[in-house]
Amino acid sequence: MKAIDLTKFGAPGNFELQDEAVPEAGIGELLVRMMATAVNSPDDRIRRGDHPEDVPLPAEAVLAPNPDQAGPVPSEHHGFSRVFRSGYLSIGFMMPLARLEHGVPDMTGQLELATRVDRLGFAALWARDVPLFDPGFGDAGQIYDPWVWLGQLAAVTREITLSTAGIVLPLRHPLHTAKAAATLDAVSDGRFMLGGASGDRPSEFPAFNRRHGDRSTDYREAVTVIRRALVEAYPEMSGPFGNMSGLDLLPKPRHGGVPILAIGSAQQSLQWIAGNLDGWMTYPRDQADQKRRIDLWKLALAEKAQGAFKPFGQPLFIDLSTHPDAPPTPIFLGFRLGRNALVDHLDQLQRLGVNHVALQLLHNQRPADETVEELAEYVLPHFSTSR
Repeated sequence: MKAIDLTKFGAPGNFELQDEAVPEAGIGELLVRMMATAVNSPDDRIRRGDHPEDVPLPAEAVLAPNPDQAGPVPSEHHGFSRVFRSGYLSIGFMMPLARLEHGVPDMTGQLELATRVDRLGFAALWARDVPLFDPGFGDAGQIYDPWVWLGQLAAVTREITLSTAGIVLPLRHPLHTAKAAATLDAVSDGRFMLGGASGDRPSEFPAFNRRHGDRSTDYREAVTVIRRALVEAYPEMSGPFGNMSGLDLLPKPRHGGVPILAIGSAQQSLQWIAGNLDGWMTYPRDQADQKRRIDLWKLALAEKAQGAFKPFGQPLFIDLSTHPDAPPTPIFLGFRLGRNALVDHLDQLQRLGVNHVALQLLHNQRPADETVEELAEYVLPHFSTSR
């Protein structure tokens, strides 16, 4: 393994390559190929620099889906229905709306920006979970604990959906996660969704006395415990997480559950995600490759969810040019481009079947408030936000 400094190629932090033979000088080209080349195998994805969490295990390596585990259909859930509609694409933002400096954002004014994004009619705000800062990884997320931060966002916003992207389920006790999710559902008036990740930073796991290699199994257990604790009254549960008997978790969500989304593949097969979760947020790719992913997702839904609508979403890094007609040029997991090219790109994603795009401004050169206003005036009107 060798660590490569990706900041020189427009990406945050380092990435550990499994292929020692790949020269560092070729990494810039590999990153560009992330946006222009189809994925052929899990090993190829890692060598090319794709996100390690998006390498699903073979179907036989995961537990069979439990048809009773999935919560209620979230179509009546206010937060879910605002973001996701079959055949349409909505736009949100990944927090923070700020550039990274040495891996850490300046959070000054972020609450004010959140209220503006809410007022302008964007669909969602997503908060990431970075329990501990690894300088080698070079990305501290929004710094603040996601539960505390989302509680503040719930207090200063009125309509926008709030979600995690995603809580590292193997590093948190599932009953604590369920309690926090139920609380946010209550204080946000039904606007919260739980995005769950399995954890892509091996350095964090020893600090919590957890094994990085166990995260696929831990993730599935966490989903089961969270679902049952949110939905059932006085659930009787026993497992590696502990034993629960004669106790209940309150409050119960108003819609009978909180939508749970996979962030990345979480070391699971698409069949497991389709059968057990309410949607899938994966990573941006070349459109031909993303279309293949969406087609596979639809097949998994037909097999494991009786063809029910479960959305497909992705983030997108942008550096919005001051020139409206600037053509797209690749940056890390996105593009430097003008607003007209962004509308075209999002329209193409909508045609592919992408239901939501969470814009990332970590590499945006312009002031965030100026960027948000331009997006609201010229880009947002082209895409749907259910109210």
